[in-house]
Amino acid sequence: MIGTARPQFVLFGSSIVQYSFYEGWGATLSHLYARKADIVMRGYAAWNSRRALEVLDIIFPKDAKEQPSLVIVYFGGNDSTLPNPNGLGPHVPLEEFKENMRKIAIHVKGLSKKTRTIFLTTPPINEAQIHDNSNAQGLPLRTNEACRIYAEACLEVCQEINVKAIDLWSSIQKKDNWRDVCFIDGIHLSNEGSKIVSREILNVLKEAKWEPSLYWRSMPSEFGEDSPYDPVASDGKSINLSNFAFPDNDMWD
Repeated sequence: MIGTARPQFVLFGSSIVQYSFYEGWGATLSHLYARKADIVMRGYAAWNSRRALEVLDIIFPKDAKEQPSLVIVYFGGNDSTLPNPNGLGPHVPLEEFKENMRKIAIHVKGLSKKTRTIFLTTPPINEAQIHDNSNAQGLPLRTNEACRIYAEACLEVCQEINVKAIDLWSSIQKKDNWRDVCFIDGIHLSNEGSKIVSREILNVLKEAKWEPSLYWRSMPSEFGEDSPYDPVASDGKSINLSNFAFPDNDMWD
């Protein structure tokens, strides 16, 4: 533990979370909140909601001295894959998935009065771009239709228990040529796909009536006071850069 304490934002999910620091939305949040909050990665590639439940108390112990200010949760893409006849693999039946997501949401909401929660739905996929996307019988392992069904199930659970949710399945498909520009491999998000996720999250944080606000513009910057050591502009005035996001300060408003 270092000397100053900042709010913690925890990103909890599968590979869409773990890989989000590869030119992705996790990296963008870390950049914008660099002097405002600590972005904590808890992403686990290939995981489904069953595995998430197994470690929920370990990752989010209710007796922790400090609880996160924000938890962003994503599961569903692996849950929605085609069932394997031998029972192995990441598939989770729809009703069980909904119950798992409900349990995760209730647990996180109960961590503290200050803890806020956002769920991300399953994004769409580009089936044509996915390598080796079929089983021995030639059936597709992942389909965009299955992603839609699990995304809608997540939205249903969030509405039921009053948790904010972002419909990535719909948001990403609003972009022209989304199949061509939003994915690295048909599943995981490219920089363009991640920009959509970042904007959707920031819009929720900006519009939420949370006290205190968790929107990056509204949060105080660490050591944000004016200093005689700040750079000096040509007009002789000091420039305070504590609330400046390099290099595109205005693109995230």
